[in-house]
Amino acid sequence: MSASTRHKPQGPLARWARFAANNPWKVISGWVVVIVVALLLSNTFGGEYAASFSLPGSESEKAVAILMEKFPEAAGDSATIVVQAKDGLISDPVVQEQLAQIVTESSALPGVVGVITPEMNPLQISEDGTIAYLMVQYGGSAMELTPEDVAPLFELVDGANSDTLRVEVGGQVASMGEIPELGNNEIYGIIAAMVIMLLMFGSVIAMGLPIITAIAGVGISMITLPIFANWFTMSSDITTAFLSMMGLGVGIDYALFIVNRYRDNLLHGQEVEDAVAVAINTAGRSVAFAGTTVAIGLLGLAVIRIPFVTGIGIAGSVVVVISVLVAIFLMPAVLGLVGRSILKWRIPGLGNGDGSRNSIWFSWGRFLQRKPGLIAIITVIFLAALATPIVDMHLGLSDAGNNPETMHTRRAYDLMAEGFGPGANGPLLVVVESESGFDQQAMMSAYMQLTQLDGVASVLPMPNEEGTAAILQIQPTTGPQDRETEELIHTLRDDFLPQMTEGTDIKAYVGGATAANIDLSEIMADRMVQFFGVVIGLSMIVLIVVFRSIFVPIKAAVTTLASVGATFGAMVAVFQWGWAQSLLGIDGTGPIESFMPMILFGVLFGLSMDYEVFLLSRVHEEHAHGVDAKAAMLDGVGYSGKVVAAAGAIMASVFLSFVLGDMRMIQMMGFGLGFAILVDAFVVRLVLVPTVMTLIGERGWWMPTWLGKILPNINIEGESDIDLEEIDVVATPAD
Repeated sequence: MSASTRHKPQGPLARWARFAANNPWKVISGWVVVIVVALLLSNTFGGEYAASFSLPGSESEKAVAILMEKFPEAAGDSATIVVQAKDGLISDPVVQEQLAQIVTESSALPGVVGVITPEMNPLQISEDGTIAYLMVQYGGSAMELTPEDVAPLFELVDGANSDTLRVEVGGQVASMGEIPELGNNEIYGIIAAMVIMLLMFGSVIAMGLPIITAIAGVGISMITLPIFANWFTMSSDITTAFLSMMGLGVGIDYALFIVNRYRDNLLHGQEVEDAVAVAINTAGRSVAFAGTTVAIGLLGLAVIRIPFVTGIGIAGSVVVVISVLVAIFLMPAVLGLVGRSILKWRIPGLGNGDGSRNSIWFSWGRFLQRKPGLIAIITVIFLAALATPIVDMHLGLSDAGNNPETMHTRRAYDLMAEGFGPGANGPLLVVVESESGFDQQAMMSAYMQLTQLDGVASVLPMPNEEGTAAILQIQPTTGPQDRETEELIHTLRDDFLPQMTEGTDIKAYVGGATAANIDLSEIMADRMVQFFGVVIGLSMIVLIVVFRSIFVPIKAAVTTLASVGATFGAMVAVFQWGWAQSLLGIDGTGPIESFMPMILFGVLFGLSMDYEVFLLSRVHEEHAHGVDAKAAMLDGVGYSGKVVAAAGAIMASVFLSFVLGDMRMIQMMGFGLGFAILVDAFVVRLVLVPTVMTLIGERGWWMPTWLGKILPNINIEGESDIDLEEIDVVATPAD
């Protein structure tokens, strides 16, 4: 039976694909118009990236509200200029003269409202008299400043270094002016993707198409993202880096899936128009469904109800949706333009075995099905071992101590810790307010009790002029990322402050950057179960509708949780325990970023569904055509294993390329996503899922009759006029 004599697929997607394949320049021109319009809309109506960070309802946010009302001069952020006498003491006349000059110049910096000097607060000189610091108070939030705004501060510090004095600068303001460059490390991921696709296809043209369309998707997403900044909180660094990661990863994967199906169609004797129509009507449907599951996972981040986390989810879902649109509505035009040339420019020895049941992936499937029970048990033990470190996971946020030593903020952090102890880098602010005023004797008693509290190194009281509010600046004995500091904050909030304010109208809240970080971690932990439940529940409902099976969605959820556990365990081992850091180019240990588990789960759950769909859509297609469950699973591995492996390797390469940067937060995100994809694609989808589906057999496709009747019948496989069993693979040109 020839391909031309079989029923050709119909429907909106197939008709669109035929039109695009026959009119490629019209479609490409239409996309150019869309890009121009998007650019105009973005420039005209685009919003600004976030200049604030908020945790609605948290205690640290309440402390900020009092600061803004009662201490407007202290409500802004600050920079800490740290000085060290190289061959003497801070009290030496020469050093004092230089220090006075620094005070004068820093007071005149744009945006500065005041400078607290060691003369005002003797605690700002170390016990050995060699290190001191100035608190340079700015009028607004550090997030409102650009690197250009902070440049004069760095120029001052660099110019103040001399033979007698070492000068560094840290604090929130300095951190905003010294954000590590993200660089162009994703180029390494793109190069790796090119190599992988060249090995897979053996064709330069087939390799290049997914790269081009993925870059187009990222570009369009970058253009449109400012429009969404009107309604959602989005930071320019984290959000755009995440968008770049996701866009390149899913864009290449989705295009790869369609290109692979198109090439298979050509290799089995179809004409270009039919090959494009079948690819979009089959692989295109799977891509649309896969993108939907990823978007569900990302949009689920809104459940956490933290503005900047919601913004990351919105940005990720935008790039996923645009990548799907590019794959379905631009790729058929590109394929029609390329035509059969996609089979040319082949590299001898690469991409062989297309469509053959003797390929390595059919051999792999047969190996798995020989002893599925034993292989499944070994795989589960391996995943459990990877997940073991998760029991020691400590959520928090990175600080300047995790920055490279080439940065001012890191060197200032180390100097402060050397001179004043680790807690100097993360002071706590106890903000107290009373409309009726304070009992001075009671406040003095509270102050004395605070100084005696375990974990407190020093306390600096700062009342306002009206006597209705005060700031108690507490320096812990431990660093901002230490668990002991977290315990001190809980002691203050749960025991000390409630006892101090009992029976009075005094309101007292613990604020400051360290407390805000802990609030963020606790909000995340409290809402994690709710978030997991929403994402898993919605994804399972979609999978039940699509695959018309009870077991497949349950198995998909459980195996994805196994991938998540293994990934979290690996992150703890690398970023908390320090394993393999020199190999990966990561510097310093610390907590796992508090929002990272949520983001990784949302992304991974969606992406793992991609591979589930890529693998099982072919299995479902074969099973629906009467093939028994075991043979259908073998066909799924044989025909789709190559795509899942290549897609996983490509996406992991893109994500892992971000580990090469200097920003720890981005390194962690890149490592987590890259490791998760490797585990999920190569261990879970290509080992565990085939063995489990083989063991469960026909029962894996069982659906209650009553449920099958009420569920909508969604066909993601589409109609195909290819019968791989009946059509021989045609010879492909080698030129």
